Amino acid sequence: MSRILIADDEPHIRKLVSFTLSNRGHEIIQAEDGGQALEMARAEQPDLILLDVMMPVMTGYDVLDRLKADEGTAAIPVIMLSAKSQRTEVEEGLTRGAEQYICKPFTPKDLVQQVNELLDT
Repeated sequence: MSRILIADDEPHIRKLVSFTLSNRGHEIIQAEDGGQALEMARAEQPDLILLDVMMPVMTGYDVLDRLKADEGTAAIPVIMLSAKSQRTEVEEGLTRGAEQYICKPFTPKDLVQQVNELLDT
């Protein structure tokens, strides 16, 4: 079982992603904003982080920058999960170190496929 951190300020997105992934045997932890996401990533050391771009306190990009700059969290794979679907936004996330970028809206099937690819399950 993998531990996955879901960081999104929209409760319905956290609920959908949590439901989808917990039904496939993953342990889910959740953060409501960027600051909380960074704290939880450092404390919980999840196997994967799903990170929204537009969040209060700190953007997903800022969280990603700090995660990748920190020796303790740099190796944790990150999937950006965002409504920002412009090509430049996707490239920005990948350039900053995200392994994948999933645009909202997404299907549960696509989400599971991307998560499984990164976790090699």
